[in-house]
Amino acid sequence: MQYQNVSILSLAHVDAPLRVTSADIMAQLTDTTQRLDMRADLLETASGIVARRYWDDGFQPSQAAALAGEKALQQAGIDRSRIGIVINTSVCRDYIEPSTACIVHDRLGLSKDCLNFDLGNACLGFLSGMQMVGNMIDRGQIDYGLIVDGESARYVQEATIARLKSGDTTLQDFRDQFATLTLGSGAVAMVMSRSALAPEGHAFRGVVNQAATQHSGLCRGQVDSMYTDTKQLLMAGLTLATETFERAQHEFGWTTGPNANVDEYILHQVSGAHTSGLCKTLDLDLNKVMALFPEFGNIGPAAVPITLSKAAESGRLHKGSRVALMGIGSGLNCSMAEIVW
Repeated sequence: MQYQNVSILSLAHVDAPLRVTSADIMAQLTDTTQRLDMRADLLETASGIVARRYWDDGFQPSQAAALAGEKALQQAGIDRSRIGIVINTSVCRDYIEPSTACIVHDRLGLSKDCLNFDLGNACLGFLSGMQMVGNMIDRGQIDYGLIVDGESARYVQEATIARLKSGDTTLQDFRDQFATLTLGSGAVAMVMSRSALAPEGHAFRGVVNQAATQHSGLCRGQVDSMYTDTKQLLMAGLTLATETFERAQHEFGWTTGPNANVDEYILHQVSGAHTSGLCKTLDLDLNKVMALFPEFGNIGPAAVPITLSKAAESGRLHKGSRVALMGIGSGLNCSMAEIVW
């Protein structure tokens, strides 16, 4: 699907304030790792994740999302009454109901006419939100849309650490819950608009999607736990990414190798192995990939837009840069999109 009149007007992220290292987490599990004869530095060496961030205890996903949303609205420079929809895409939510989006809607003082709801699609939530807003703008239903995401890994990691401390924990238990320890926290928001209303905006060219839902059992999460078959998930994800990338190459004209015409790859980064494996499989230039995971871990659906925001902030993106957004989410689903900066 390609868009003719959709742009990104503003993009803003907020880093959670507390830095928690992989060494800090493993130190809490010393009794278990010694009993199971595991290396004390396993979390960092296996994942490549040195640290991740936590919000203060009790800080809600809606608060994080609203912080980023306010920042994006200020950058957009438009009256917030013109926002036609706000979509919250976080895996983490304040409650099962009401939606986190309605809490953010209230916190940001958006209009009564502004549609608001949560959209869940695992780690692809934000990309799916961009597609939803893009569709509405392209159809002329709205002029501006806001997508927000606030993730907090603190509760699920603390619950997982408490569980793994048990004297009954087996090596398989540790493997099944290992990926939970790689999660991170952060917030991000994006204002999208009709291109004619954003002459300095960044064109959202479109998105392609591919599903492999026969693998829906490889990663299953609850509020206090997540169980993952990391090896099979990686293998199935790379296969699905290959199929999706072929479609994206056809749709957007992407090339790789010496004649590569994509300037920056913004990846959903789970770990070092996942990132390097994806780049090797798709023949992507690692120099065009900004590494987020070593210091921030896997921030779920916030990872792609936060990486995009940090890449722009650091000066990696320039006017006219072709930027590929790539994500794989539990389910399995894969989305790839292009932005011309």
